Formats: sequence, C-alpha cells, structure tokens
Amino acid sequence: MVAENNSPGTVLRAAITAECPLQLVGVINAYTALLAEQAGFRAIYLSGAGVANAAFGLPDLGLTTLTEVVNEVCRIVAVTDLPLLVDADTGWGDRLMIAHTVRSLARAGAAGLHLEDQVFGKRCGHRPGKVLISIDEMVTRIAAAVNGRIDDQFVIMARTDAYSVEGLEAAADRAQRYVAAGADMIFAEALQSLNEYQYFTQAVKVPVLANITEFGRTPLFTVKELQGAGVKIVLYPLTAFRVMAAAALKTYQILRQEGTQKRLIASMQTREELYEILGYYDDERQRDAFPLKEKI
Repeated sequence: MVAENNSPGTVLRAAITAECPLQLVGVINAYTALLAEQAGFRAIYLSGAGVANAAFGLPDLGLTTLTEVVNEVCRIVAVTDLPLLVDADTGWGDRLMIAHTVRSLARAGAAGLHLEDQVFGKRCGHRPGKVLISIDEMVTRIAAAVNGRIDDQFVIMARTDAYSVEGLEAAADRAQRYVAAGADMIFAEALQSLNEYQYFTQAVKVPVLANITEFGRTPLFTVKELQGAGVKIVLYPLTAFRVMAAAALKTYQILRQEGTQKRLIASMQTREELYEILGYYDDERQRDAFPLKEKI
C-alpha cells in the first residue's frame, strides 16, 4: 500500500533527513511524550524496557505482550503528532505473528518498529548471556515484517546484538543481510568506539542508529561525535525515566523522613506548568461554553 504524504513513517523518514543525526528520545507514557514535544524533539521512542519497567514493574526480559505495547502506543499518538518508533523485541512469535505485529502497530499510529536478532526470551542489549538466532531466521523475521506492512513508509528497523557475541565484522555482515532482506534501517547495539561506528556505517548503506543508553557498554558519545562517525539516529531510550525515577525515590524519602513537602516545592513542576502542557484551560473554557444539561 502506498503511504499518504503525512503518514507517521513518512514523517519519521523526513525527520531523519532534516536533522542528521536525529535525536530520538524515549518516552514512557503520553505525558512524557508531551514533554518531549515541548522540548523540541522531532521524534520519540517507546522502549520495551520502558513499558515493562514503568507500566508493569517488570524487568526487560520480554515479559510484556503485543497488546500491552499497542495500548501504550495508542495513548501516546493520541496526544502528539511526533512520529513514534516502537521497540518490538523479537516480534512476539513466528512469521504470522510478526506480520500481525507490524499491522497492529501501524494501525495504532506508530511510525515504525525495530526487531532484534536475539532468541525469544531476549535479554537487555547491554547484559551478558545474549543468544542470537541464525542469520536466515532473522532474514525470515524481516521478510515477515516487510510483508505485513500496510504502509510502505512504515519503518522496519533491524536491530543486531551480534557485536557482543560475534564481533564487529560479523555484526556488520549480519546487518548487510538484513538490509538485503528489506530492513530500512539498522540498530547497531552496544558498539564501544567511534571507529566501530565508522566501520559499521560505511559497511551498511542505510541509516544506522546508535543506542546511547546510560550505564551500558556504549560510551556517552555526543551528537557531533556520532555525526562524524556517520550515525544517522541517536537514541536516548530511558534517560528521562531514569532521572524521574531517582527524583521520585528521593521525594518519597523526604516526605517519609520530614513529614512535609516544603523542601521539595522548588524542584516541582507547578500546577500552572502542568495545565499549560495539558491545555487544561482551553478544555475548561469549552466545557463552560457548552455545559451539559442535567436530565431530571
């Protein structure tokens, strides 16, 4: 199916062209998507870890379902026009399920997804003990995703975890096979130097994403450094969530210890700031202008 000019996938592709490298920032819910939009980002990202950790209090071990992720996507795209890239882990099943995953996320309003080459029951990309599927099996996953598209601009990104298991050359070789199978972009997980990114981007002739996650194996390279290495997308999947979690824990500790929130006021978002982001007063005025009449 041919995409409309303003389809989410088209918008995401345009953002990658316009802002090179594109800063792709992780959101964990609809409200943080609004905050990312206010900060000026052109695109946003929904992490599998973000859904598992924030919505369910679970570790990032492939424990959430497609339905649960789709529900989060629907909430996010309902409040922002920013294109949303979604972490689809290993696709939640076989060829038919992967095609269903693509259609479900596209219909929910996502701009694209990424699939990874780990076995089902995956691990965090910066943890030891990762096990890969074969190249042929990953090619089958990608082909299923491409065949499942209802919009030819919906982004199919292939993530490879091969660097940590098989080395740089093998990871680049895998990526080339994934592109030949139809992947639009490549997510190169856990590379450790700019030279490695340079090698990877020269070997793979599609946009390459660098996952700049904190406390992982990849150093916190700057946008300018990654630009020089040929990276087209720079991802910060859980940065805001980690800051928020630390702030929330400190808040609870202070409330428990001091019995008052007075010391916290200066660090809070105000009620007025919240209302401005939500458009509270506009909605309130509409309700006042057209009040519902109570039935007797």
